[in-house]
Amino acid sequence: MAVAPSFAHVELRCGRQLWDVRPSMRIKMQTATVEDALDIVALRAAVASKLTEQYGRGSWSGVSTEKGVLFDMRTSKVFVAYQKNRLVATLRLTAKKPWAIDRSYFSTCIRPLYLLSMAVAPELQRQGIGRLCLEEVKKICRQWPADGIRLDAYDAPAGASQFYGKCGFRDVGRASYRGCPLAYFEMIL
Repeated sequence: MAVAPSFAHVELRCGRQLWDVRPSMRIKMQTATVEDALDIVALRAAVASKLTEQYGRGSWSGVSTEKGVLFDMRTSKVFVAYQKNRLVATLRLTAKKPWAIDRSYFSTCIRPLYLLSMAVAPELQRQGIGRLCLEEVKKICRQWPADGIRLDAYDAPAGASQFYGKCGFRDVGRASYRGCPLAYFEMIL
């Protein structure tokens, strides 16, 4: 997919630093460290704020805390994607089934991994960073080793269902968990 370069000068305060943002199409994905926690919180908050501004309050409006991110790091693998020296995306992978996922919707896998909490800096969305993250996720999953990737997305205008479909994930069904409509997706590796 060809992406037009962006020449706009944008400044974003995320965590404790100010960055000059001129997107390129390369990212470096690595395991998050404790030092990344506050920047992950800031990135997730920026995404939640943008979604709330666009679509109103919903399940997507929740804000992470440093304590929550550190918990994620203890219970799953949290990854960060950098472009130059700037955090541009984050996600996490876990072999443990999340509470909101119903296994009965998915194909049989021996070692599935669950993709959770994926977030791309709002001003960099629709520029290919999310796709690059998913390509890295596939590589990570094959090395884990895993034989499938499962995820859920909000089944609402604020959700990322179209994005995951365009990235090769198969839509396997819809469910509601505690009043939150979800769309389930998978990719068999």
